[in-house]
This record gives sequence, structure tokens and C-alpha cells, in this order.
Amino acid sequence: MSPVELLKKLIAFKSLTPDSDGCTRFAAEYLDGFERIDANKNGVENIFLYKKFNNGPHLCFAGHIDVVPAGEGWNSDPFAALEKDGVIFGRGAADMKGGVAAFLYAAKNAKDFCGTLSVLLTSDEEGDAEFGTVYMLEKLKELDMLPDYCIVAEPTCEAVFGDTIKVGRRGSVNGVLTIRGRGGHAAYPEKAVNPITLLSRVLPKISDAKLDNGDQYFSASRLVVTDIKGGYGKHNVIPSEITVMFNVRNSTATSNFDIENFIKGVLSGEEIDNYELKISVGSKSFIIDSNNSSEQYFGLLSNIIAEESGINPKASTAGGTSDARFIAEYGIKVLEFGVRNETIHAPNECVETEEIEKLTAIFQKLIGDFSLKI
Repeated sequence: MSPVELLKKLIAFKSLTPDSDGCTRFAAEYLDGFERIDANKNGVENIFLYKKFNNGPHLCFAGHIDVVPAGEGWNSDPFAALEKDGVIFGRGAADMKGGVAAFLYAAKNAKDFCGTLSVLLTSDEEGDAEFGTVYMLEKLKELDMLPDYCIVAEPTCEAVFGDTIKVGRRGSVNGVLTIRGRGGHAAYPEKAVNPITLLSRVLPKISDAKLDNGDQYFSASRLVVTDIKGGYGKHNVIPSEITVMFNVRNSTATSNFDIENFIKGVLSGEEIDNYELKISVGSKSFIIDSNNSSEQYFGLLSNIIAEESGINPKASTAGGTSDARFIAEYGIKVLEFGVRNETIHAPNECVETEEIEKLTAIFQKLIGDFSLKI
């Protein structure tokens, strides 16, 4: 079957996180010449399919087959791919069964490779990702099977196909700040310590604060206030405390400890010491190494994309998180490239057939040219 036909088959699996609905089993049967490693836990199916051609480097294509719920507003059955005017509609068409179809086809039809070629699939990326790719990587490390290079076929392109390669991702740090005062009657404000007044001194200094200047890959890390709660819904009661929630999409230049110290510094400057601050890391920021082999890897993929799409891709770290963050922690050189992300998670999610064909051609050429450039 063609890459487009393969995508239609993948869309038909109702693989809502973490249920693969048989999609991983189908992938294993499709790559029938590959060895198989399973790592399943708590209802999550993870599969690693590999084929050793030679003793050279190990290149892995990684992705997820789980999708978010379809929701309302579809013009067709979200789990029965509809092809219309060169566009395929269906849940997961772009995020990211389109990318999976492309690399499955490329891997199956690889006649030769300079080392080991593999595919890593998970059914838990759109969920908590606690037992997905991160769990499989632990097993691969135990087996001494970790890849050297990886492509995650997430939908990275923005305006046109070929315009963006993700070379890293921003992290996500969440915070909850509770400022405590002394509650009382609004008629006697002198007998209370109003935490809202205290917050009014702090808020202008932390809201939308730029924590670093960014660089060529990362935009500046900014503290974004997302919620404020306090009071009892009464006009005549001064509350005892007020709570602020915030999020920082951080670059590698700003850590969770930097964020914590920044908040504490502002509070100290305003002589506020009765507070509680909780910081949690949702995901870590990362960037591909700047060594020679990483630059060669990026250059190879970039040149192939330019040849196939006519677009010179930019290096980016924008957007949310992906499983590439887990892969990068093992020192694996990981890049992300896939179709456009315009309709991901939306009703009538779709992808152009031409994008699938071009993406497949890029992955096939990457496999073929790897030994010549890396």
C-alpha cells in the first residue's frame, strides 16, 4: 500500500489514549522483517521495531499512535479517513499518524542502511506520558539498545510544508504562590492585613516578567499569570490569603530554581515573608548538542527538506512539548520534523496527500543518504 493508503488504515484505529485499538500490532505486522521489543505498562502499549543492517550508527523514527478525542463539529466520521480534493480528513491525520505512516513506509522499503534502523511507537503521548516513550527508553537502556540519532515525526511545519525543524523544545514550569495576610471586616481595614493589597505590589513585577533574553533558538522565558483566587464573594470581608497560579515556558537559560529565586526576590523586596511558593516542572527544556555530528545531522535533514519541498527550513523550539524531551535526556541527537500543524486537535483535522508523499520521500532519502553524510 502507498503512504496515503497506509495513513488511511492508521486513522481507522480508534486509538484514544492510552488504548492502541490494535494499531501497534498492525505496525509490527507491517514491519514484518524487523525484530520486536515490547514495554507495556498500565494499559499503555509501547513497541520498538528494529533491523540491523550493518555495524554503523543507530537511527530511530519515533512517534505516537494515540489521538485526542474527536469531539464535536466534524463533517465526516473522524475515524474513517475521507480523501477529498487532495486532503485527508480524520483524527490523527496530522497529529501524528501522518508522520507515522511516512516513516513506517520508509523503514519497510529501506533496502540498505549503514547501521541499525528502528521505529519507536507509543500509545501514551497525548495523555500523561508517564508510561509511554519514557518507559520504553528505560528498557532500551537496560538492553543497550538506545539509538544514536532520532527523528520524531510530530507536525512541526507552520505556514507551509518544509518550513520548520524542531531542534529542541521549551520547558514548562508551573507555580502556585499563596500570600497570607490577616482577614477581617471591611469596615475595620486597620485591624486586618489585606493580602490583595500585598499582591498588588508584587503583581506588576512578576506578571509577564522576562526572565532571560532568549537566543537564536529560544524566545525569552516569560512568567505568565494564569489564575488569581482570593476572598469569599462578600463585599464586607477581607480575605486571609490570595493565591496566584502561573506558568513559564522556559528556555535552557532559565531553570525552575531561577524562577523560584526570582519570585522570592520580588517578595523580599516588598518585605512580604508570610507566603507559600510551590514550583513544579512539567517538562524540561532541551536543545540538540552543538557538536559536529549534531550539526551534520541537522544539515543533512535540512538539505533533504529543501530538495523535496523547495523550502529552507528554520530551526525552532516553539510550541508545546513532545516525547523528544524524554529522548534528549539520554544524550540521543533528536530532531523533529513532520507535516503542518494548522488543524491538530481540531474538528476536521486534516493533511494534504502531497505533504504525506513529500514527508515519506524525505525520510527515505534520509535513510539512503545517512551513511554518506554522518
